[in-house]
This record gives sequence, structure tokens and C-alpha cells, in this order.
Amino acid sequence: MTALTAKAARPAPPPGQSHPPRRGIELALLAGAVLLSLLGHLYAGLATTGHLPPGSGRYAAGLAAAALLAHLAVRLCAPYADPLVLPIALLLNGLGLVLIRRLDLTTPGHAAADSQLLWSALGVVLFVVVVVALRDHRVLQRYAYLSMTTALVLMLVPVCFPAVNGAHIWVRFAGLSFQPGEFAKILLALFFATYLAANRTALALTGRRIGKLRLLPGRVLAPILAVWLLSVGVLVLERDLGTSLLFFGLFVIMLFAATGRIGWIAVGLLLAGLGAYAVGTFEPHVHGRVEDWLNPFASIERGEGPGQLAQSLFAFGAGGVLGAGLGHGRSFLIGFAAKSDFILATAGEELGLAGVGALLALYALLVARGFRAGLALRDPFGRLLATGLASILALQVFVIAGGVTGLIPLTGMAMPFLAQGGSSVVTNWIIVALLVRLGDSAGRPGAGDAPPTLRLPEAAR
Repeated sequence: MTALTAKAARPAPPPGQSHPPRRGIELALLAGAVLLSLLGHLYAGLATTGHLPPGSGRYAAGLAAAALLAHLAVRLCAPYADPLVLPIALLLNGLGLVLIRRLDLTTPGHAAADSQLLWSALGVVLFVVVVVALRDHRVLQRYAYLSMTTALVLMLVPVCFPAVNGAHIWVRFAGLSFQPGEFAKILLALFFATYLAANRTALALTGRRIGKLRLLPGRVLAPILAVWLLSVGVLVLERDLGTSLLFFGLFVIMLFAATGRIGWIAVGLLLAGLGAYAVGTFEPHVHGRVEDWLNPFASIERGEGPGQLAQSLFAFGAGGVLGAGLGHGRSFLIGFAAKSDFILATAGEELGLAGVGALLALYALLVARGFRAGLALRDPFGRLLATGLASILALQVFVIAGGVTGLIPLTGMAMPFLAQGGSSVVTNWIIVALLVRLGDSAGRPGAGDAPPTLRLPEAAR
């Protein structure tokens, strides 16, 4: 009776308090992610070469060390973070290393797994740095306009370098190469969150009505048109359809999240359609991508053999429901892009519809946890930043998966965590670190209380 009375007398948790820290669950899931990645690595080696791949012990130790380091950073500095975000990211990264290593075994002259492993290690280190150093996400509002300026510079720098495979998205220097646009997307999400958090009332309520349509005043409409022109400019100068769709789609999603007005989705689709149609008609490289999308088997009809998209469709078709088995496919016939743009085709052929469905489910769960953190936060900036970061991952998966399956024209982007690409994997680990920090802020006791407001720059008001 005394115990029951004492239990009933305990105060109820604050309205915003979520479940207590679940770091033990996170550690168990991380162990499972390491084990699955190691088993895939061993199986791919056995299926391809008939013996265990060399260096498997070092691979397992390195992956386990990265998981433990990231877990300790979260346990010590973000104890209320979502326990699913880090394990999902590690599992996707580990499976990506498995697929790249498997393709390396059939293309020994173009090995990429070791380089990808180093970039992944750097990504985990930066994950730890962000989680440890950034104790309050609201501090980032102070750097909104610096972020926007830096993002513009990063997007313009590749124009000064030679095109790679028809697109100006790479910077090559001293034997190294990276994509500045990968880092620009985080900076743009930061700026958009700051701007929309400061102007959401004006965007939702101001303007002259004409029937059911509300026209925005010029000072509010100008930044929206500027972002549209920026996305079209990226498409024209860099010939990069994927980055253009990502930037503009990110802004439209965050605009809808800030205002709740469904009309912004329609306006965004209209502007994106107009820009894509104009550039796809008059810009030769983008026009070629559209032509390949409309008729992926045209090269076969001309007697030139299957192109990359045709080979990708053949790979998905050969995989069926359960796949040919890891190490038993022939998706390496796609060519140089098999480990980057078309890595999902390898998963489709060797793991089948079931494997691709599982991968997409992992991405969906990661995005959903990001949205969940945004919904739990009370400050508008944090809510919009979490929404924007989760939307980046969702848009990338849609654009890439849609391109390699023939749903939309090819874009040349890298599947998050899965595909070869140092800039991509590092950037995605930073996104996961920010989602972990935002999830920790949302899960802390008292998170439902109104947080103190940081002073915004004058231009953001």
C-alpha cells in the first residue's frame, strides 16, 4: 500500500517529455547493423571468389569502432536522441560498402571500397564533432546569411572547372575531387529554416485576395522567385538536373511546412515544371537525358548496344522478387556509374524486389524519424530545420531511385550512404548528426515548454 501511494504521489511528467533515454536499444541495434554488414561482406566475397575476402577482420573492427565511437558521443552528449537514427545510418553505410566491395571484385582495375571506407570514417568523425560541439541547435540561426553566401559560392565554384560526364558539379584539385553542392544543401536548409521561421506569418496571412487566391506582397514574394531563379541557374550553368530539383523541392516543402498552405505545393510544381521544360528543351546535355528517359532502348535499336539506363532496367528485371543472390549479378555491365549513380540497380538484381523494398523502408524510417523530431520541437526554427534535413534525404532517394528505374530522367546524384561518393557520405553523416541533436532537444524533459527566442539578424525579420 505504501509503495502504491508513493507511486501515485509522483508528479506527472511535463507535457513535452518523451520516453526516457534508450541508449541500450541503440547499442543493440548498432551491433546488429555491424553484424549484418559483416555477413554481407563475407558472403559477397565467398560468392564471387570462392574464399573469404582478405582483411575481413580489419573491416569488422573498423566498423565496430566507428559504431562504438558514434554511440559514445550520443550517449554522453545527446542522451535523449532518437535511438533509431544512428543505427539506420550505420546500416545503410555498411550495406553500401558491401555493394561497392562486391562490384570491386568484378572490376579490379577500378577499386573504390577502400576510398569509400576512408570517407565513411571521416563522416563518422564529423558526426561526433557535430554532436559534441553543437549543444543548442538554435545557435545556428546566427549564421543564416553567412550560410546562404557560402552555399552560393559552393554552387558557383564547379562552373570554373571542366565538366565531368557532361555536368559541372565536380571540383578536382591535386588528385582529389569533391562535389561542393553536397555541402551547399545543408547550408541552404539552414538559411531556409531561418528565413521561413521569421516570415511564416507574412507568408501565410498577408497579401491581397482575388477570390480564393492570395497574392503576396513583393517583399515576401521576391525571395521565393530568387530561389526559383537560383535552381534554374544551377540547371543551366551546371547541367545538373538532380541538384536543381533538390534545391527547389527543399524550399517548397519547407515553405509548405512553415505556412500550411497547400497552394505553395501547386505553385512549386508549376515553377519547377516550367524551368525543367525550358532547360530540358534548349540545353543539350539535359535534353539528352530527357531523350534517354523517353526511349531508354533507342541505342539498342540503332545497333549501339544498351545504354546505362537500359542496363539498369535489365538488372532490375533479372532480379525478380528475391534476387540472383549477392555476388551473382552482372550489374557491373552498367559501367563506370555502377558504384555511384546506379548502385541501386546492383541491389535490385542481387537482392531483388524484397531487398530494394527493405532498403527503401530503411530510408523511409530515417526520414520519418527526422519529421518526428521536427513535430516534437516547439521552436519554429528547429521544427523547420528538422523538416528540411529529413526532406533532403527523402528528395535524394526519390530523385535517384526514380532515375535508375525510369520513373524520371536520370540526375547523376548519389544514393545517400549507399553509393560511392566521398562528399555525399560525409554530408549525409553531418545531416544525421544534426537530426540526432534535434531529436535530443525534442526528447529532453520540458521540451514542450516554449524555448527562449534567439535574436535574429535584422534582415531576417
